[in-house]
Amino acid sequence: MPKTATRPALVQPVAKSPTGIQGLDEITGGGLPRGRPTLVCGGPGCGKTILSMEFLINGARQFDEPGVFLSFEESVEDLAVNFASLGLDPRPLAARKKLALEYVRVEPSEIQETGAYDLDGLFIRLEHAIDSVHAKRVVLDTIETLFSGLSDTRVLRAELRRLFNWLKTKGVTAIVTGERGDGGMTRHGLEEYITDCVIVLDHRVVDQNATRRLRVVKYRGSTHGANESPFFIDESGLSVLPITSLGLQHRVSPGRLSTGVPDLDAMLGSKGYFRGSSILASGSAGTGKTSLAGYFAEAACRRRESALYFAFEESAAQIVRNLGSIGLNLEPWVRKGLLQVHAARPTTSGLEGHLSAMHRLIEERKPRVVVVDPISNLISVGTSLEVKAMLARLIDFMKVKEMTALFTSLTIDDAHPEGTDVGISSFMDTWLVMRNLEVNGERTRTLDVVKSRGMAHSNQVREFVLTGEGLKLLDVVRHEGRVLIGSQRAAYAPVAPVAPVARRSSGKRAPRP
Repeated sequence: MPKTATRPALVQPVAKSPTGIQGLDEITGGGLPRGRPTLVCGGPGCGKTILSMEFLINGARQFDEPGVFLSFEESVEDLAVNFASLGLDPRPLAARKKLALEYVRVEPSEIQETGAYDLDGLFIRLEHAIDSVHAKRVVLDTIETLFSGLSDTRVLRAELRRLFNWLKTKGVTAIVTGERGDGGMTRHGLEEYITDCVIVLDHRVVDQNATRRLRVVKYRGSTHGANESPFFIDESGLSVLPITSLGLQHRVSPGRLSTGVPDLDAMLGSKGYFRGSSILASGSAGTGKTSLAGYFAEAACRRRESALYFAFEESAAQIVRNLGSIGLNLEPWVRKGLLQVHAARPTTSGLEGHLSAMHRLIEERKPRVVVVDPISNLISVGTSLEVKAMLARLIDFMKVKEMTALFTSLTIDDAHPEGTDVGISSFMDTWLVMRNLEVNGERTRTLDVVKSRGMAHSNQVREFVLTGEGLKLLDVVRHEGRVLIGSQRAAYAPVAPVAPVARRSSGKRAPRP
């Protein structure tokens, strides 16, 4: 019998409510499950309440979905003051009937477990709040306080299930926050099994550096990112930046821009870097990485393009002064606002804090050129893997905005400089290696292009000098099959063909050899 073609069943995707939180909607594939409860759990200070309030405020502001925030721990006044400091003041929305704030005081010491336990009183109050603003979103913060006086596990499970089913029947998208338990995700160890989506927040300290992590543990009916993603909280709220949130869908430009050093431009096809590309200049101490970065930023300012310089080793005044010794005068560009230097010690914040500050300044300044000097110092506040993940997010972020970025990196082994940067060099479009070689009792600086994607580039190792007149690449001098550098170059001084020139100037023809 002939086989009949079967039509594939149509997949009905789970309806979702976008959170409006940067990065979280990418991880969850569009937001939280619409009309279903989501559990957000974690220890103290990890950001549960902030995430929940931002979910409500973004819903009211961006998606015209009013919300209700029911707190069992903080009063309405305390909530308003605390969130106003993060730019999430709920009071204006409450005045416009877009948000309802409720506080239910539950004191465990005043609760005596007698008779049947039910939540009818809570349902009545919550339903009134929902109806008063026609809420589409609800937050309960935190669930442990509500059930703190209940010890019977069977009753607790039944009431939890009843609460979540009631929220579903109301058709609201709910967040229920819970405190992290000793052996489970929550103190009771029940909520994670009866909710449709579970998000775990973590606030950890490693080597005296605090960092926050977010992970979607489960999401019924939807695919989602399962890896831990760092997030940060600043004056603009909460932001999650997973490494997959930007991807490789950015546009590319055929345009080129100068490195600021004409001889280096010549090594890169006589046109310099591609616009929107990422460049790595690596080398040991004293090889001239900051000088090269300074030329790059100064060239952008001369083109009347804004430049943003992130310094993790020197202050802004020190960078301006030191680069002045090689003929780079950055002070006029700083005064005109074309160049901004943001200097900070890596130890002043964790990786998420630095990433937050960099994103914020890039969004505010909208530079065409960015310098990060040096990225190797960030190892002091994170592991190599964490720094690599941070740089991947930062590079993708700037590529999407078509910004050209130059990163410097300090290497330890000058004999094998390529081997020390393999972890980050794969992200870069152009990689310059700078060395400080000791030959014949003197140090000589060299530069070469290890790679430069999409363009023809020089394979020569060029000697360069830093003088009061600037950075200058010296011509290659060969003798007996060897390239001479440093004092060897000076010792080998071939006789210049000056005689023919002199004869031409006197009007006499030179005799044939």
